[in-house]
Amino acid sequence: MNRWLANFAYHIDIAWWMFALSGFIAVCIALLTVSSQAIRAAVENPINSLRDD
Repeated sequence: MNRWLANFAYHIDIAWWMFALSGFIAVCIALLTVSSQAIRAAVENPINSLRDD
């Protein structure tokens, strides 16, 4: 990848921690999303969802 990027007029070096950081941020966003949905489902009264069906 560094050889391919070297052909451009403006280029930067890509370090391994950039990929690790982006993966960590993606995992954190996924965990926050899933946990918020799980907490919302656990707190809600099950009678209300049964009444709609």
